[in-house]
Amino acid sequence: MGTGGVGGYFGGLLARDGHDVTFIARGAHLEAIRRSGLRVESVNDGEFAATGAATNEPSTAGVQDLVLFTVKMYDNADAIRLIAPLVGDDTIILTLQNGIDNGDSLAAAYGAGRVMIGSAYMEGRISEPGVVTQGGPGAASFGERTLGVTERGRRLLAVFQSAGWRVELLENMTGMLWKKFAYLSGSAGVCAASGCAYGELRTVPETRATIRAAIAEALAVGEAAGAPIEPDSLDWSMAALDNFPATGMASLAKDFAEGRPVELEGLTGVVIAMGRNLNVPTPVNDALYGVLKPRANRIWAELAGG
Repeated sequence: MGTGGVGGYFGGLLARDGHDVTFIARGAHLEAIRRSGLRVESVNDGEFAATGAATNEPSTAGVQDLVLFTVKMYDNADAIRLIAPLVGDDTIILTLQNGIDNGDSLAAAYGAGRVMIGSAYMEGRISEPGVVTQGGPGAASFGERTLGVTERGRRLLAVFQSAGWRVELLENMTGMLWKKFAYLSGSAGVCAASGCAYGELRTVPETRATIRAAIAEALAVGEAAGAPIEPDSLDWSMAALDNFPATGMASLAKDFAEGRPVELEGLTGVVIAMGRNLNVPTPVNDALYGVLKPRANRIWAELAGG
């Protein structure tokens, strides 16, 4: 559900491995997939074609064993409603999105027992209609919303590994999700505000300190919320910052630069809102949000007018 960079890449690997995959897309991207299939251009796996059905109407696909839920967070409300025809008694819904509360939203709609959570670590885009690109690590992790590893998780892991996913099944996926969320909200916010690539951001001491402080605030919010924050979360986040391709930029920054819809509310906005509810100060994130919000408002206004 959502054949962009993440859904197109990981779904494309499953299709290449012979699984019956339906790509849900829209507009010119959908029409190109219908005509010629989905083309994946991957730094990990080269270029390959992914063959499968393509539609903008989930109701035509029928009940699925697995729904990879990979839409942008601002599309959650509509997309969660639209996947209803795909969900049966034994369907697993796996979210591979940015943000921290997507699994909660899906569980509220379809029951906690159907939902697994995960995270993707990659630069992925629709480079042109019918084509998705994968840069960065091209890896993923997933697991249950509660602590522990289940048999269904092990079954999915085997399927994903057979398809060529670079993937881990984690016992504390919620803790990992908070790591990723804190890292992404902090680094992406600074990347978008500065317009600089990660190689520049991490080598300027003042900028690096700003990123670190924004990440630490998000982790403090998670700890106050009772999340199972792992002790190495801040160090892990800074290592992730250092290992990201030097010329790479956060998708949030790219979306701002290209005038595309942005996930500011689901990232920095969530840190601030949760912080206020929990009486955790978030001054660095407040400043980043204040800088970025006018640009986000302008983008949304232009899209609405167009």
